[in-house]
Amino acid sequence: MCGITGYIGYRDAYPIVMNGLKRLEYRGYDSSGIMMFDGKNILLSKTKGKVSDLEAITENEKERKVGQIGIGHTRWATHGVPNDINSHPHTSQSGNLVVVHNGIIENYDTLRKELISRGYVFKSDTDTEVLINLIEEVKKNEQCMLGKAVQLALNNVIGAYAIAVFDQTKPDEIIVARLGSPIAIGIGKENSEFFIASDASPFIEYTKNAIYLEDEELAIIKVGRDIKVRKIKDDIRVDANIQKLKLSLDQIEKGGYDNFMLKEIHEQPKAIIDTYRGRMLADQGIIRMSGIDDHINKFLNADRIIIIACGTSWHAGLVGEYLIEDKARIPVEVEYASEFRYRNPVITSRDVVIAISQSGETADTLAAIKLAKSKGAFVFGICNVVGSSIARETHAGAYTHAGPEIGVASTKAFTTQITVLTLIALKLASKKGEISKSELRAFMQEMKLIPKKIETLLKIDDKVKEIAAVYKDAKNCLYLGRGFNFPVALEGALKLKEISYIHAEGYPAAEMKHGPIALIDENMPIFVIATNKGHYEKVVSNIQEIKSRSGKIIAIVTEGDTQVKEIADHVIEIPETEEALAPLLTTIPFQLLSYHIAVMLNKNVDQPRNLAKSVTVE
Repeated sequence: MCGITGYIGYRDAYPIVMNGLKRLEYRGYDSSGIMMFDGKNILLSKTKGKVSDLEAITENEKERKVGQIGIGHTRWATHGVPNDINSHPHTSQSGNLVVVHNGIIENYDTLRKELISRGYVFKSDTDTEVLINLIEEVKKNEQCMLGKAVQLALNNVIGAYAIAVFDQTKPDEIIVARLGSPIAIGIGKENSEFFIASDASPFIEYTKNAIYLEDEELAIIKVGRDIKVRKIKDDIRVDANIQKLKLSLDQIEKGGYDNFMLKEIHEQPKAIIDTYRGRMLADQGIIRMSGIDDHINKFLNADRIIIIACGTSWHAGLVGEYLIEDKARIPVEVEYASEFRYRNPVITSRDVVIAISQSGETADTLAAIKLAKSKGAFVFGICNVVGSSIARETHAGAYTHAGPEIGVASTKAFTTQITVLTLIALKLASKKGEISKSELRAFMQEMKLIPKKIETLLKIDDKVKEIAAVYKDAKNCLYLGRGFNFPVALEGALKLKEISYIHAEGYPAAEMKHGPIALIDENMPIFVIATNKGHYEKVVSNIQEIKSRSGKIIAIVTEGDTQVKEIADHVIEIPETEEALAPLLTTIPFQLLSYHIAVMLNKNVDQPRNLAKSVTVE
């Protein structure tokens, strides 16, 4: 959600900052802006719309592109509608200070009223303009340097933020701070230049050295000097932890695909292999996961496992519930993190909480983790981004190794999260004696075949495209599944909603009779998962009920199926596999279907409206 990028050094800042904004478009936004400092003047350009609109504004005005200091922003509206005025960067009343800000200042209204009483006049409706004027007021009253002013101001702020602040009267530095929203600082050779961004993608070609600020930390960045990092609340100096980036430039390029989403759909076979590589030793019947091994008794002695997540990760968590209960026989509950944190849940020290998030920065999931820890629970994280907040906040965890996921609609995040959850279920089942060595080996051998089976499945793209053409103008759709495939029905409906804006709902197939059946007519497409393992005959009965009411049936079946083929309007065949592994295959046609429908409707597949890749505010 929102994106910050910035540069201070010896190069021309404009192309670096502008390209950084393009790299951050995947995060979701509705307006963008850039500030350049030419050595004398602050030059602001900002607009509602895409980065390409911003680039068009600056293209023919060379004076807006001059300087070796710049900061930029892609905004996702919270306080104030998307328009040119509310776009970032924002300046203070004097015009000397400039800020870009991700997050929400919850007490902005109180601060705003106080500042108005002191003579401040506001141009925008944003909480961010309140913040930059608060910093200016503190700096003026305390007669202090910018870094100290930012620190004191933030101690009066309630909310979440990642900020970069520039003062034209002190043009050799930029102040960066965070609480709840991620911020990274790239370090050039011998501190000759610095890069600022919400993640490392804007500066990966310039440096492999980066600092990720922790919550409630502030950094003073000056060219030619080491970065100074301090705690915002108690003003204690802390050592800056410089990390070596593993991200590469080719990972964040489209690689010949039309969209990142399509690229990421096709990356799933490799991503799944990367996720189980070194962990699943199929020939030996061994699962190695240090995050589990080092804390195995926490899991084996747990009264229950609580899985917390949001969105697609929540759907993966539902698959995890089926897996862990089926294989390891440990009770599992799956909770929306956004509800869990507010409903005063009963948590004890005998509970294990598994938190799932692609980005590792999801605000509600982070808050739920902190709540669970405060109650004494052991918290295990599953995320994709190395060094992310959830990776640091949890007691132990596992990375999915999916590689960067740029498309807002998660695809490979879902399948790699399920892969990790499958490994956890097998590990616990083996330790508890709930699965024999021969059964474990056989299951793992089948799991090794999943990437090849997905590769085969991806070759049906043309057939999926034909089905998409038939149903692209639908207004409503139902997705039905049972057992392990019920969460896939939910995920399929979510994908269609996210990128095509067609209303869709996922249901357990048997629940259709408890309401949704009233919606079925000749205009209603119903996507049904009807694989040959797990309640097959029951699902066939559900399909017959739909057919008798003239519904249009698109069924996902196992290769060689004949019974459903006689009833359905369209069928998509998937390779045979274990019932518990079926979600890794059944989700692929739904991903492709959503993608093609959205493309046919001329939607922006990678950046759907109103959505952000990482929801870092409530």
